[in-house]
Amino acid sequence: MNTPARVIVVDDDASIRDAIADCLLLHGFQVRVAADAAGLDLLLLNERPDAIILDWMMPGEDGLSVCRRLQARAIPILMLSAMGAAPDRVIGLEMGADDYLAKPFDPRELLARVRALLRRQDKLRAQVASELRFAGWRLLPDQRRLFTPDGRELALSRGEFALMLALAERPGRVLGREQLLQLTHGEDSDSVDRAVDLAISRLRRKLGQAAPGAEALVQTLRGEGYRFGAEVHVL
Repeated sequence: MNTPARVIVVDDDASIRDAIADCLLLHGFQVRVAADAAGLDLLLLNERPDAIILDWMMPGEDGLSVCRRLQARAIPILMLSAMGAAPDRVIGLEMGADDYLAKPFDPRELLARVRALLRRQDKLRAQVASELRFAGWRLLPDQRRLFTPDGRELALSRGEFALMLALAERPGRVLGREQLLQLTHGEDSDSVDRAVDLAISRLRRKLGQAAPGAEALVQTLRGEGYRFGAEVHVL
């Protein structure tokens, strides 16, 4: 039997929160609920949901801020809002929401959108790369191995490999220090920005020593973060 999908519903309106939870439970989902961002954070300490249904307008931290914080965790988010105008939808999606549903909504549409989110996530999981190639290099995520253009294996520490993978999986994207910390160390990291800079420096040095000029694969955008500058082919 398939394990029921796990969904967290976050809404400060108890009637809406409970109605959504009842609907999802009726259709076979596992459901947890929270009234605000703080309640969601408590649930996320011990749970890894398959999707989050998140209200935009909440007391305290709003849904947009939560979306920004959770981007690195790659949990699909369906944003709910009473603001249904196109600019509002665009803002929600740009802040990291995977879909947007205006209130009031038909429960059938909510179910359809949640199921669509989960299907997309399943496809992404099925497409996990067995190999990444760039500028003659070969990176094998499952084996935690990196090969130079001339076929030699470059030894990297666990942290260095995680950093390399985080960058190579997102070519062309600017990644801030906080985002890189979350991608490589998780939400509980107590590292500081300087630690990311030092790790980047070590990684660049190893790349350059293995293949002259390869340190330029990792680009610095002053005041913004880092970017992987090579075209990456996923195999």
